[in-house]
Amino acid sequence: MFSRTYRTVRGKAFFALLMALLLIVTGCGGGQQAADQKPADQTQAQQPAGSSDQSYTVKHAMGETKIPGTPQRVVVLTSQGVETLVALGVKPVGAVGSWTDPTTFYDFVKPHLEGTKTLGTESQPNIEAIAALKPDLILGMKFRHEKIYQQLTAIAPTVFVEEPRGDWKENFMLYAEALNKKAEGEKVLADWNKRVEEFKAKVGDKAKTKVSLVRFMPGRVRIYYNDTFAGTIMKDLGVARPESQNKEEFAAEVTKERIPEMDGDIMFYFSYETGDGEATKLEKEWTNDPLWKNLNVVKNNKAFKVDDTIWNTSGGVICANKVVDELEKYLLQQ
Repeated sequence: MFSRTYRTVRGKAFFALLMALLLIVTGCGGGQQAADQKPADQTQAQQPAGSSDQSYTVKHAMGETKIPGTPQRVVVLTSQGVETLVALGVKPVGAVGSWTDPTTFYDFVKPHLEGTKTLGTESQPNIEAIAALKPDLILGMKFRHEKIYQQLTAIAPTVFVEEPRGDWKENFMLYAEALNKKAEGEKVLADWNKRVEEFKAKVGDKAKTKVSLVRFMPGRVRIYYNDTFAGTIMKDLGVARPESQNKEEFAAEVTKERIPEMDGDIMFYFSYETGDGEATKLEKEWTNDPLWKNLNVVKNNKAFKVDDTIWNTSGGVICANKVVDELEKYLLQQ
């Protein structure tokens, strides 16, 4: 009797213990599942709207590009873009070198690009070197890089501006948007607008001085109109142009017979030298021509040679401010 009762009690106790153990194990498993889910839920809840980790889409010259979050490893394939990144405080992992020496950068941006890899020239960037850097954003230009766009998009999200000439501010803001730095870009342009107003106040009526723009290149000479880097700056500043140059066009390639069209109250000329001396040779030939020497601007000693990189080739926000500084200096001398 006692033995049967004891076995019954012991059996019930064992069953109860077994059920308790099963509940504990099940509870632990459910608790672990909850623990596994909780950080993910909390991470999502704590993700602020507009966070740098949120994806965004940028419309550009080649269509639309989705960028998964604020880029950290940027490659830039234009000199104008290099200036943009420097102005926005972004150091690219790779960038094209200067037009005159692709193994290095222009002096005015070089101090900000320590450790940045050079990637060839703007006209011929090194695709293998770009891929090796594992970028998360590539900034380029349709005018220069349309043929390699698909190759670039296979490496990283890619955003292209349309072309280099014209209003540099549009390209600046498109790159800023791609970098997820639109607000910072707007601040830079606000500073530009302030600089423009300061220039106008300081120069006053001297802004009526008619400014001529001429460029020497290997084998050709151009008169620059309004739809150029320097031309758009003149428009922003309200600086006058000679009537023959006051056109909403890019430029005219001219022969010596058209040298008289270069006249103005003041002239800035610049030479794009590629290293073989051809542009410098052409400049010397033309500036010694009787038609050149007969220009009123030359006879009045108002024709000034300036840096082609600053006044034309690089074409970004840093150079734009440098052009304003030089214009102010020369106009106040009139």
